[in-house]
Amino acid sequence: MSLSAIRPLLVPVLGSMLAVFLTGCSTVQQAPARAASAAPDPFRVMTFNIRFNNPADSLNAWPYRRDGVANLIRFYDPDLIGLQEAQRPQLDDLQRLLPGYRWFGQPRNDGSPRDEHSSVMYRTDRFEAVDQGTFWLSPTPNVPASRGWDANLPRIATWGRFRDLANGGTVLHVNTHFDHIGVQARDESARLLKRWLAENASGLPVILTGDLNAPPSSTPIQILLDPAATPALQDAISISAEPPYGPASTWNGFKAIEPGRRIDFIFVGNGVRVLEHAILAETFESGRYPSDHLPVLAEVVVERR
Repeated sequence: MSLSAIRPLLVPVLGSMLAVFLTGCSTVQQAPARAASAAPDPFRVMTFNIRFNNPADSLNAWPYRRDGVANLIRFYDPDLIGLQEAQRPQLDDLQRLLPGYRWFGQPRNDGSPRDEHSSVMYRTDRFEAVDQGTFWLSPTPNVPASRGWDANLPRIATWGRFRDLANGGTVLHVNTHFDHIGVQARDESARLLKRWLAENASGLPVILTGDLNAPPSSTPIQILLDPAATPALQDAISISAEPPYGPASTWNGFKAIEPGRRIDFIFVGNGVRVLEHAILAETFESGRYPSDHLPVLAEVVVERR
């Protein structure tokens, strides 16, 4: 897809309104278009906790949100996506509805249909996955289903090394989901990710996405943002060339955006520059959200080095 043909980023389109979700959208935002930049070959990254298919969610269960989630992804057109809480049937649905994408990643536990993935999706016309893997956030990261420290559940990180079909460059994308209960587990998971990146990034441009169940001022986020680390990561929202778009929180619980709960992040390192950053707050069908988390989107470019 030609970048010059993509819609103008986060700028209202005069004269028309484009529905993001199902028929009857109640809140509609305009497509963020690729930012104009002299830098070569920008691409889009999204992190999105799509909420597992919980029948107890009633009208917020997956069958009632599936098309809305797919339409949101199609509309905003990200090239790399970190998904959290994705069960295999949900991934199969998204693969069917979004044929321009592929996904990979192992389940965190026994591989049953209800088992969750922290998978990576990618546009096949922009990126080629040349290597991939999953490790567990525990003292034994290569042991499947291992649970770390005081975590309530096994937690994982999925990574992919991609060749950029636009310019032949290589990008490393890591996607994760920290435990929602274990305080020590979140801290140690951040330290484990730092060590893994130090051993595996090898100077490559790095993108880290995830639901970290922790706000920006918390210890695990500060561990990840240690400026002395190699690679040194930065929070994409804080280095965006354009003012960040959208609310300052990513948690809504299917009810309302809760202030002070920015717990979903895009981090970058090793020469990845952020052009624009957005937290997307669309609703559909009488104000319902597509998930209990808001997706986060960034347009980035890899500096020539």
